[in-house]
Amino acid sequence: MKLNELKIMVTGGASGMGAHFARRLHENGARVAVGDVNEAMLSELPAGIARRKLDVSKEDDVASFVEWAAKEMGGVNSLVNNAGILRDGLLVKQDRETKAIKKLSIEDWNAVIGVNLTGATLMVRELVANMVAAGARPGVIVNMSSISRHGNRGQSNYVAAKSALAANTLTWAREFAPYGIRVTAIAPGMIETPMTKGMNQKARDAVVAQIPVGRIGLPEDIWTAVQFALECDYFNARTIDVDGGLSF
Repeated sequence: MKLNELKIMVTGGASGMGAHFARRLHENGARVAVGDVNEAMLSELPAGIARRKLDVSKEDDVASFVEWAAKEMGGVNSLVNNAGILRDGLLVKQDRETKAIKKLSIEDWNAVIGVNLTGATLMVRELVANMVAAGARPGVIVNMSSISRHGNRGQSNYVAAKSALAANTLTWAREFAPYGIRVTAIAPGMIETPMTKGMNQKARDAVVAQIPVGRIGLPEDIWTAVQFALECDYFNARTIDVDGGLSF
């Protein structure tokens, strides 16, 4: 699909990669509706981009958001499934001195699964249901996975969500083919966002040192991949790692 044909929703679009995607889509003629829990930062998006508070982990919130976006844009035919959070921690950790055992909390597990997997799934479900009911086609979905989907120490919850999202990209591509909807995924590596800026500097430097291209990625690097996924009508059911060659 051409960018100016898109009536597209971007979740987690108030800052970071999501905000960058929303701006680039708007600049290229797409009709854009952005959702995020951060209402204050939503207000900083350019005029012409529809925006509304959205908690993707809440089923009713997702359903009402998609309905609202369809009214704002005269229908919906695409989605960048970008909303995500981190609650990193080892599944089990023993203190070297006290020998005390610390376990990843069920709250941290559920929070990440709720936003990164359940929320993303709800967004896909509601978009496709809306399109099928309206007889709208073609359509395209870009799920934001992560290279952590291959496994990464200290991220059991995040890995579970992002690997499942990549697997369901294939599942949904097969399910939605009769409706003319492609489903794709982009898996970013280490990208310069507010989330990564908050990392421990020593840990951040150690990761960047492992990237063969020699630098942290930028949102524009990921936008290039997202644009390809949106526009290439023969790209479907696959996940592309965009990570500068990083492997954990």
